[in-house]
Amino acid sequence: MADVSLADIKALRERLGTGMVDTKNALVEAGGDVEKAVEILRLKGAKGNAKRADRATSEGLVAVVESTGAATMIELACETDFVAKNEKFVALAEQVAQAVAAAGADTVEAALAAPADGGTVGSLIDGQAATIGEKLELRRVARLAGEHFAVYLHQTSKDLPPQIGVVVAYAGDDAETARSIAQHISFADPQYLAREDVPADVVDNERRIVEEITRNEGKPEAALPKIVEGRIGAFYKQVVLGEQDYARDNSKSVAQVLKETGLTVAGFARFKVGA
Repeated sequence: MADVSLADIKALRERLGTGMVDTKNALVEAGGDVEKAVEILRLKGAKGNAKRADRATSEGLVAVVESTGAATMIELACETDFVAKNEKFVALAEQVAQAVAAAGADTVEAALAAPADGGTVGSLIDGQAATIGEKLELRRVARLAGEHFAVYLHQTSKDLPPQIGVVVAYAGDDAETARSIAQHISFADPQYLAREDVPADVVDNERRIVEEITRNEGKPEAALPKIVEGRIGAFYKQVVLGEQDYARDNSKSVAQVLKETGLTVAGFARFKVGA
């Protein structure tokens, strides 16, 4: 087998926009000859993929696979809504999601390297991109561990596959409320589960901004601390799931609803295609 360097693989991938495994295999087949490897890749449809490398992928779908103790969500992106609703693309997303879940991958890099259809998820997507004729991209992957899962997939248009996906990992017996929490997340887009999950630098930056805004409004100096703390509280209410007003009953917070129904949320993930 030819001695293929990582530098050659990297250079060829940057040149053609091809997958890691396909590029390495082509170089091995070509005996390390880069130009011959280029010909091999082009014959396999990689030339078309390379031309599409810089195109935007603003359409696509979200897919979820549940397994014992874990749930995996992916965002598979494409260029047009025409492809997003194509049966081949929808089937590809399901195959990719199943392969990623089976491999236990929780990052895009690990997911692309996961075994699929005799190769990898990355080579599978590249091959379908050449067939379909658009740039396809595995944009995001999330894997949650938990006792139970509530999944909500939302179609932003009735003729398109789901473009917003939410997975909630939870403990408790109220599956209906857990699903409503997932629906709430799809609408409210919280960034964190609890106040303590918000990074200190994010809070510090928000505090700096609201202090400056408050001073510019000409508020009395003595009143600044109280006003700033009130605005920081409003910030938490915007970004923290437990502190948000519950979408189905805004007289309660999500934390209150969870307490009343005996649910404990271990974690959640929300994907929106193109966002």
